[in-house]
Amino acid sequence: MADYLRAQATEFLRALRRHRESGPGTGTGTGTGTAAGANGALGAPGRAPQPGDDVDAARALRRAARRISGTLHTFQPLLDAAWAEEMRPELAWLSGTLALEHAYASRLERLLQALHRLSGSTAFPAPRPTGRTTATTATTATSVPPTAPPTHPASANRGNLTVGAAKAGALLDRQLTLARTRAHSTALQALGSSRFHAVADKVALLASEVPLSSAGRRTASAPAPAAPAAPGAPGAAPVDLRPLASAARERLTDAVAALPLVTAGSPYNAEALVHGLSPDPAPHPQDTPWHQVRLLLRLHRYALEVLAGTDPRTAGTAGTDGTAGALDDSVDVRLLAAGEALDRHRDASEAAAAAAQAARTPRIAPATAYALGVLHADQRHEVEAARYAFQHSWRKEPIRLP
Repeated sequence: MADYLRAQATEFLRALRRHRESGPGTGTGTGTGTAAGANGALGAPGRAPQPGDDVDAARALRRAARRISGTLHTFQPLLDAAWAEEMRPELAWLSGTLALEHAYASRLERLLQALHRLSGSTAFPAPRPTGRTTATTATTATSVPPTAPPTHPASANRGNLTVGAAKAGALLDRQLTLARTRAHSTALQALGSSRFHAVADKVALLASEVPLSSAGRRTASAPAPAAPAAPGAPGAAPVDLRPLASAARERLTDAVAALPLVTAGSPYNAEALVHGLSPDPAPHPQDTPWHQVRLLLRLHRYALEVLAGTDPRTAGTAGTDGTAGALDDSVDVRLLAAGEALDRHRDASEAAAAAAQAARTPRIAPATAYALGVLHADQRHEVEAARYAFQHSWRKEPIRLP
């Protein structure tokens, strides 16, 4: 576990160095003296920035922050409680702040693609990149390439949809581009704030020393020769991480058992679509348990990564039930498919909410509101399709790769 945390902390610092070197658009002071000099292998001084470096570095920062935070959550009994409780919300804040800009850009692209697919119209605005223009950003922010028009005659409903689709796309572009611009500014401010400096300094210290629990330190300093050594101390007996990883798996299994998988087994869930037509602007009531399962599945995967890094030969010997599979699911394609389905579920749910919010804009034309309503229903269908895919992948027998 300590080796895994140190490795992720090193990845965090390396990504931070890449982000600082990627160009002037990130601003100065996005790291601290401790973070910049904690590891000599963080980056090559004087390396010329490459196109898309800031996007890749931000993604690597989020990935490392999520893994550190997840490990602190799962294996907290082995770590200093006060330190872990202080670090976890800070890492969650950083990861969430850096993810917003990419989330808005992906949401706009998804909605414009859906409008194009539903109406056959190509008159949609191209999403405008914010901040520095990089190759990756430009690729992500381009509009859907036009396709050949349909050969069959368009129905009256399709014609009405085409009339409002262009204005609906322009409205979504204005709203989501504004939100993306604000998220970009928020991320830049966060990376230059004292709060981020404090997080970077703590991660830099984590790269060299993992704070263990106070009970472990007291045991390590006990004079009795029969007393067990602290976890991670020289000559200490190895600590079995499998019970804590099994607890994470059981939390996931319990959350999945509470999902309406029987209903999700039908590709068309009329009950969910009825709820989706509610005028209530609050988040969809059926989505919250699925989002929670997605987070628990991520924690389960991170725990498996820790076990695989500790001892791949014994990582899977603690599996006792056939529901979630053995603990060597780090190479289980079922978990990968389930995670992808839940990611699609999250994306479609948020896209549907964005379409519903745009439809509540005052004084929009009836054709625009109609197109946004069709778009909202289409994304709720995508939500049901993702649930259907998840229950099929989850109920399959585990398949372990060689």
